[in-house]
Amino acid sequence: RRSGLWFRLRKLIIWLLGVYIAVPFLVKLCPAIQAKLVFLNFVRVPYFIDLKRPQDQGLNHTCNYYLQPEEDVTIGVWHTVPAALWKNARGKDQLWFEDALGSSYPVILYLHGNAGTRGGDHRVELYKVLSSLGYHVVTFDYRGWGDSVGSPSERGMTYDALHVFDWIKARSGDNPVYIWGHSLGTGVATNLVRRLCERETPPDALILESPFTNIREEARSHPFSIYRYFPGFDWFFLDPITTSGIKFANDENVKYISCSLLILHAEDDPVVPFHLGKKLYNIAVTSRSFRDYKVQFVPFHTDLGYRHKYIYRSPELPRILREFLGKSEHEHQH
Repeated sequence: RRSGLWFRLRKLIIWLLGVYIAVPFLVKLCPAIQAKLVFLNFVRVPYFIDLKRPQDQGLNHTCNYYLQPEEDVTIGVWHTVPAALWKNARGKDQLWFEDALGSSYPVILYLHGNAGTRGGDHRVELYKVLSSLGYHVVTFDYRGWGDSVGSPSERGMTYDALHVFDWIKARSGDNPVYIWGHSLGTGVATNLVRRLCERETPPDALILESPFTNIREEARSHPFSIYRYFPGFDWFFLDPITTSGIKFANDENVKYISCSLLILHAEDDPVVPFHLGKKLYNIAVTSRSFRDYKVQFVPFHTDLGYRHKYIYRSPELPRILREFLGKSEHEHQH
């Protein structure tokens, strides 16, 4: 009996080893697999929510829209008004919500990370916090996420964000518009803001929560990468990402961004290592493009347990935002 057990165990070990060795070759031959792992847009948790009904998530002062950035692309958008407008917002239609962007409250365009949808739990909790602080929050699912139609790509995600930004600006008058990116959304955010700065329509500030330097460094540092020490790791795993046109080069983009920058990162982040956020800050703070603007890095101690997506729980967050955004207008240093 013991020899039979040992035989089965040996067979299992050989099979697992075979799969372990086969996966890198599979990824190399089919880069689309690696792209899917970066985007994780097929993971739609929480599964059973109706994105047309944000009120089911406790967002009673939120309207669901659909915008069309390009032909054959439709994206689902949520617009949460500041808590002060909550009573007025009840039962109102899309037109009322669009007009409300012109009221004298600042707007935050929130760009979420990979996996899930605009209805993800930690995202919804952040919208509630920001609304309570007096911000409009506009968020959306990139093409291929949630109920948005289209195929995901870095170019497409950036274009969707640009379309929503321009849509906000057309309605918000002179109110400040801030851009907030989380995790993979920081890559979309810096792509977007770089383009906005190049066309001389920068946002009023950029906030990056749990950012990385670029997608290759993030993939190499990702704690879940069991292939990190595999011979030829870069060739097998990182090159296919680049081949798929995925760069999310935050470290390059910050050299071309000219607006105030706030970076938030938890020391115990298990998904995007803290040292990558710190490294990005060090690149930004020495960049000539930021010389007339405020650049700030706020770490959250391991003991707080905020990890990758719970910084919204920080009782310090309202103060941090108030102090930073209160001084985020263009500050020339004469």
